[in-house]
Amino acid sequence: MIAELLALVPVQRAGLGLLLGAVALPPIGVLIVGLDIYPVRFAIMHVALLGSAIGLLTGTDPLLWALVLCAVAGGGLAPFATTSAGLSGAMGLLMSLAIAVALLVLSISGVNANGAFELLWGSILSTRPVDLVVLGVLAVAIPALFWWRRTDLSLLLHDRELAACSGVRTGPLTAALLVVIAVSIAGAIKLTGALLVDALTLLPALAARRIGRGLTGMVVASIGIGLVVAVVGLLLALALDQPPGPVLVLLAGVIALLAQLLPMRRT
Repeated sequence: MIAELLALVPVQRAGLGLLLGAVALPPIGVLIVGLDIYPVRFAIMHVALLGSAIGLLTGTDPLLWALVLCAVAGGGLAPFATTSAGLSGAMGLLMSLAIAVALLVLSISGVNANGAFELLWGSILSTRPVDLVVLGVLAVAIPALFWWRRTDLSLLLHDRELAACSGVRTGPLTAALLVVIAVSIAGAIKLTGALLVDALTLLPALAARRIGRGLTGMVVASIGIGLVVAVVGLLLALALDQPPGPVLVLLAGVIALLAQLLPMRRT
């Protein structure tokens, strides 16, 4: 039965999307963990939800709106990133305003319950070619960014003041990272929805922190875990005839919990 399902084009697109997401998104989780900005994903999720709602209201591509609004939001948060308190306050305000406007837009647009449900929980089997293009670009660009700026990123994630003293332009780099994080979360909305994006971002990164040595090791380990979650999670969802999103989250959560039993490696 699984073989028959895998022969279907929507399932093949979903599988390819998950594989691309498994390469692009776990390194974003490494950034979130390293910068200690866990709440940022909640704020950006709500902004992506707002962008999708605007797309439904205007009859245009929801993904485009989500990408644009998230990029703007990520850049807008950059000035507050000098302190954790300032960034947390800005993210809280952004999250509250974004969800309020998103709910209002959804109400005005008359989106039915199924449409709203897809925004929140994802619709992997409705993955489109344009979604694959976005994920493909992210799957190439994000690992390339880590390799290109690995020294600066290692310093920034270890200690912001040390990075600044070492000549790293921490302000512009942090701003660029926030934009990359925001755009990546927007690109994952189709796969996991606004509420389950942690399945391919934060949870693999939390597990990789226990496995990888140094920034490069964490990134490689997070991608490996992401690929396992994507492949096994999709097959389990097909075998159990259940929505892939929750299955992916549960599998990633189990792996992250098991990884916590391992001793923390020196980074």
